Amino acid sequence: MNSKPDQRSIRASLAIPFIPLLAALWALTHRYQGFARDGELYAVQALSRLQPQLAADLYLQNTSQDHYTVFSPLYAWLIGIMGLQNAELLLFAACSIGFLAGAWFLARELSDGDAAWLTVALFVVTIGYYGAYQIFSYSENYLTARSLAEALIVAALACHVGGRRGLALAVAACAMFIHPLMALPGVMLLVFLWLPLWSGAALSGLGLLTALGIAVAASQWPGVLTVLDPAWLEVVRERSQFLFLQYWTPTDWEVTARPFVCLTLAALVTRQAMVQRLCFAAMLIGASGLLVAWIAGAVGPVAILLQGQAWRWAWITGFVSVLLVVPTVIVAAGDDRGGPLVAILLILGWTYSGVDGLACAEGALVLWLARGLINTRAARLLRWAAAALALIIIVTVIANCWTIASSPIPESGREPVLIGRVREVFGMGVSAVLLMALAWMWLRRHRNPRVHAFAAAAFAAAAVATLPGAVKQLSPIGTRADIEEFADWRERIPPTSTVLIVPTTKSASFAWFTLGRPSYLSVDQSSGVVFSRATAQEVRRRSQVLLAVAEPDWQILTQIEQERAGLRKKVPEPKPLTAASLSDICRDPELGFVIAKPKLAFDPAIHRHLGNWKDWNLYDCRRVRAEPQA
Repeated sequence: MNSKPDQRSIRASLAIPFIPLLAALWALTHRYQGFARDGELYAVQALSRLQPQLAADLYLQNTSQDHYTVFSPLYAWLIGIMGLQNAELLLFAACSIGFLAGAWFLARELSDGDAAWLTVALFVVTIGYYGAYQIFSYSENYLTARSLAEALIVAALACHVGGRRGLALAVAACAMFIHPLMALPGVMLLVFLWLPLWSGAALSGLGLLTALGIAVAASQWPGVLTVLDPAWLEVVRERSQFLFLQYWTPTDWEVTARPFVCLTLAALVTRQAMVQRLCFAAMLIGASGLLVAWIAGAVGPVAILLQGQAWRWAWITGFVSVLLVVPTVIVAAGDDRGGPLVAILLILGWTYSGVDGLACAEGALVLWLARGLINTRAARLLRWAAAALALIIIVTVIANCWTIASSPIPESGREPVLIGRVREVFGMGVSAVLLMALAWMWLRRHRNPRVHAFAAAAFAAAAVATLPGAVKQLSPIGTRADIEEFADWRERIPPTSTVLIVPTTKSASFAWFTLGRPSYLSVDQSSGVVFSRATAQEVRRRSQVLLAVAEPDWQILTQIEQERAGLRKKVPEPKPLTAASLSDICRDPELGFVIAKPKLAFDPAIHRHLGNWKDWNLYDCRRVRAEPQA
């Protein structure tokens, strides 16, 4: 009568040490990046609702991704309560915790509660890249609308597998309002799990034919749908080459193919009906997305298909493949005919950057398919091979630990040196997995609540020591103190006047979050060129204006090709600002102010505070245009 409550209490006690252990593991394998990459774009979208002058920025003045999400109002509401950096960190923490919690519930439904902890640890350790050039990954280290949409989709899948299908659809519908491009494959996965397999395949085929028909019709009959004209297409290709599958590298295709191989292996190894349906549906969605993306880039190209970025559907394929690694490893390891070697190869394929992940996954799949040909002697040899490979991994980890311990570590300004060295050890991935597996086996063997309480205290202490450094924001951009420091510059710059920093920088964060003013041009601002022809034209025009001080940094495809050919340095030397070049760029009436280190004429406002900006100058282009050209 009491067996079930006792079992539940034991599993609950297991959660007590594992939660702080996972927190420490996350802190040692991740670093919160704040306004990195798209993090600053979503932040300025939210901030523009509180500071309307930012809506005049090039990134926001035409069609942008902000038109397709309700994430910005929520973000803006929190910014108004607690400030920009605190709001960003709170939302980031909520999304990250929600994603991992949803993954645990989903893994528990597919295997058991104990194995679910290892699955969550694997999600913490691995980087879920999808698409090309390692730009995008699920569960990123900065806040975007994708972060919340991914967490909601994972929660919806957990509800569906747990039998709450109505709630699953409701949660997935909410995700569609947050980020429709990321939520759509999750909704498709729920539908495919609900329908018979042949119905999902038929719907996928119908969708592909529809996409092809739209592309062909738009190409043949202009005006039916918007097709990118050559000038617009050139800017989009140069700035966002990852949208076009023909520009993907062999490495990109290896990253894309690995989840398909692992899902095939999972379906063969586990032999569970739900797991097999999940594998088939996830592979079908990922393959369909890639085909639609190929059609979008090769036929037309039609704006709506290219903007839909169907290659993003592969994120759900990658997520499900990692979700099923632990159940696959547990079942495979129990098979005498090469199972342990299959399990080790699968783990290596996801956690050890020193090997080819796709080759490891393919080797595991081939070995499993060849089980029928393995006799008793061959099985014994494969067990020895598995033991030897495990020993090699352990020796390699120890050797790398010794190398890390004896080499200088760069000062990050985030944490003590000891924690920095442990972080480098865990950065190998496989070392973190080994430690987590050892802790998992030890805690499962010692089911004593006192042992669990002691372990929880130790892991909590580790989490308390490591988390502050992992989430620490080194940049003061957007803080009250930073804004007050530049109050004199803010008073001089009219609210809607644009600001340019020379040398030009990738980020517009200083102009947006410290000065509260639109940025004239940065490469991050040009990320919306696929959504607006007007934005693409203006990006090209402004980059021509700035030729006197900088090469067009939005021509990323050309830069990549030149670097591969050895014709370009990765970090080219910036052009110095002179009185003549300042006069030249200030001819554009859209450029309001220039911030630069060189002291020239034109009576600039000099920043006198100590720090990185000491003795930098603020030039008013109205004054420059009013004086004789240098």
